[in-house]
Amino acid sequence: MAKFSVNTHRFDPYRNFKFKIKWDGRYVAGLNKCSALKKTTESVDWFEAGDPSTPRKLPGKTTYEPITLEAGVTHDTAFEDWANKVNNFQGDAAMSLKSFRKDITIDVFNLSGQKVLSYNAYRCWVSAYQALPELDAGGNAIMITTIQLQNEGWERDTSVTEPTER
Repeated sequence: MAKFSVNTHRFDPYRNFKFKIKWDGRYVAGLNKCSALKKTTESVDWFEAGDPSTPRKLPGKTTYEPITLEAGVTHDTAFEDWANKVNNFQGDAAMSLKSFRKDITIDVFNLSGQKVLSYNAYRCWVSAYQALPELDAGGNAIMITTIQLQNEGWERDTSVTEPTER
């Protein structure tokens, strides 16, 4: 069976370094890294009467791992603005109950820059925010800011189909 339905001659899988994250209708600037999308469903043991020695395995609760985004430090305040909607130095009274949750879109592109995959993560909110990394006067690294997003699930956008390669 071909691994690609449109480009049947293609053998290599997609690369993981061409992606963009979008929220509020615009792509996030300077994004460096996005953690894996992962969900886990608990296994529940169930013993049937008459056969107490062998448990049946049933699906239980499903949890979605937090999504971590990293970006180079610039004057863009997108991470900080969102994090401040959940918690800031002014306390609970400053929390925005209206807009602290956002749906985000993760778009993946092929080497030609064509969108090949898209995932939507729902009802995300910032549970951890790192404004600055450890600073080191003797270092040579790029400053990275980080947010961790709790989410209530994600799904693949099936309207994005395999493009014809150029």
